[in-house]
Amino acid sequence: MQKRTILVGAVFGAVLALGLPFVGGGGPASGTSAFAEEGDVVPVAATSPLATTGRTGDTASALAAVTIAARSDALPAAAARNLAVDTEHVAQKPVPKPVVVPQTPAARRGGTAERVAARQAAGQSCPGNVGGSAGGAPGVTSAGGVGGTTSGDLQSFAAQYNAIRVANCLEPVPMANFRYDPCMEQRLFWIAEDPSEDVNSAWGHSGTPRSDGAPAVGCDGNLAGGSGNTGATVAQKWWNSAAHQKSLYRPTYTGSMGGVVICFAMVHGGLPNDGYGFARAAARWGGC
Repeated sequence: MQKRTILVGAVFGAVLALGLPFVGGGGPASGTSAFAEEGDVVPVAATSPLATTGRTGDTASALAAVTIAARSDALPAAAARNLAVDTEHVAQKPVPKPVVVPQTPAARRGGTAERVAARQAAGQSCPGNVGGSAGGAPGVTSAGGVGGTTSGDLQSFAAQYNAIRVANCLEPVPMANFRYDPCMEQRLFWIAEDPSEDVNSAWGHSGTPRSDGAPAVGCDGNLAGGSGNTGATVAQKWWNSAAHQKSLYRPTYTGSMGGVVICFAMVHGGLPNDGYGFARAAARWGGC
């Protein structure tokens, strides 16, 4: 009887020893590597061999590691999608300021949209404006009582002139390069002092006569005038006029603006009874 008990016990022990690894799941399934495939994104616990020594604790750890590895099968694709988007810094990146292209006839004629597109294609933005002040003007009064160019006239014109250029993707002119021109002012005085009651008498470029036959004096330029005009309003009038835009703004010019000088003069009032609010102005691109 004792021998039979010992024999049964030995057989039972052998069965347990042979079957335990399969019952407890202590190792990877047949044909499955105990290591993560190269390139897989999985937890560190699943990258070590999942061997067991038969202890309960080791078996539980092995099962947990296998479970984690199994649940991580979908991680590589999701991780790849996340890595493709810089979610951490996307909110910190500056948002480019949208460029609003003027849709006016003057802008189309001046090639504004083409300049904007060319700069964007080259990875560049349109020019910004410049600071500073224009030169001064003496504000003299003519012999006939017509008011001459003031510093405010010149500053108003220069500021609007550059604002128009920048709005149309053109380089601005240095503010110090806007100059009062006494020679053009002399011609404007000559026009304003025409004794005719017709404000258009003597108004025009070189060769236009005055009603009293007085010989012309001074220098010619781009002309603009009328009631309620300022330096800013005449700057806009010249941009809006095809011939004056080409002469005074030169949108096709690609040289340095550092050497460009814009000459300006404006007179207020006139004979026989033009009020101070009636202004005549002249400007030109070039040395004064």
